[in-house]
Amino acid sequence: MPESDRLTLVIETATPACSAALIAGGELIAERHELVGRGHAERLLPMVRELLEGRRPEAILVDCGPGSFTGIRVGLAAAQGLRIGWGVPLAGYSSMALAAAGADESEIAVALRGGHGQLFVQSFRRDPFRPTDALQSLSPEAAAAVIGAPLVLGSGAAALVEARGFGRSVDAELRAADARSLPRPLRSLPPRPIYGRGADARPMP
Repeated sequence: MPESDRLTLVIETATPACSAALIAGGELIAERHELVGRGHAERLLPMVRELLEGRRPEAILVDCGPGSFTGIRVGLAAAQGLRIGWGVPLAGYSSMALAAAGADESEIAVALRGGHGQLFVQSFRRDPFRPTDALQSLSPEAAAAVIGAPLVLGSGAAALVEARGFGRSVDAELRAADARSLPRPLRSLPPRPIYGRGADARPMP
């Protein structure tokens, strides 16, 4: 069976949404999606059981971040446990690519809220869909100086558009189901965290 046609479980917990989907061959088979805030650890595995309805995936995709430190770890830990139990391949994707995946515009920027007033920002282009710069964690003012795409998606989109004074912002929730639109290079990342910035805690001098 071609890799793209595998029945794949997608896990998305890097933001306040807890989202899971079954995809195969670019088609959405089923999905569950809830806004849980900080309740990913309690909701994710019951959601996956509800979603599967006795089906057994042949691969797993998980959001590696950036986003909520806790949410990222919950998703990766669950994905690793399921990988071991099922004996199936596991790969990762970026929340930035997922946010941009469903947009039709030729130039897209993603801005997700990080900690301490910072934004995770990255730009993408279509034909083919790909990132055009590296992930950065910046203040809205600093991001405004380097992000020029007219359409900005994500939880920090409004703050970025306001800081630079032009463009259109869309605060769309991340959904696991949108991973079916990711090209293979963007859904084949190593399954390890992409935090996007350093830890808040610092060692004592």
